[in-house]
Amino acid sequence: MRIAALAPSRRVWIFDLDNTLHDATAAIFPSMHAQINAFLCREFGVDEEGANRMRREFWLRYGTTLNGLMRHHGTDPRRFLAETHIFPELADIVVHENALKHALARLGGMKLLFSNAPRHYVEGVLRAMRLARYFDRVYAIEDARYRGKPALHGFHVLLRNHDLDPHRCALVDDALENLRTAHRLGMSTVWVSRRKRRVPFVDLRVGSVIELPRLVFRYG
Repeated sequence: MRIAALAPSRRVWIFDLDNTLHDATAAIFPSMHAQINAFLCREFGVDEEGANRMRREFWLRYGTTLNGLMRHHGTDPRRFLAETHIFPELADIVVHENALKHALARLGGMKLLFSNAPRHYVEGVLRAMRLARYFDRVYAIEDARYRGKPALHGFHVLLRNHDLDPHRCALVDDALENLRTAHRLGMSTVWVSRRKRRVPFVDLRVGSVIELPRLVFRYG
């Protein structure tokens, strides 16, 4: 992994949020999917099965349901995000490892968070995990003009804002398509997954982010 050869102060770690820093599959994603389906039913008059199919097809094709809705239907992204990311009980349903803050503290260099979720949700999750202070800056979907990963636009915004050489950066993400884009840009890639599959554009696979400092020290 190229970034491990750099001095720790020169490394730039770019972290995804959902299913990278916390487990969103347990409660958050089911609620989010239900909220998106309800939005699609209201907007397009489809039934639950049709909404589910529409949501998944756009997600698989464009990386986010919102990208597909904007491209094909001119959906207002602000209204979509406001109506599909409502979590008054967020602090009670975020599932994460307590050792995460210690792992982040051990990683030298700049740490950025880059999520396809809206800012109010991202900040709420970080508050629930008490992780906000470990990141130098947080990038939400609004910062990418609602064009989320794996599209290049958000990556370019982040790199330009910090005047970064991609070769100094590593993307830590659970989604292979996002890692593919990062690899094409010249970044190192860390796949957060317990799957044993070999992927040519993945430099390192970890089951959890808490494993990352130990492995980086070994390779560095």
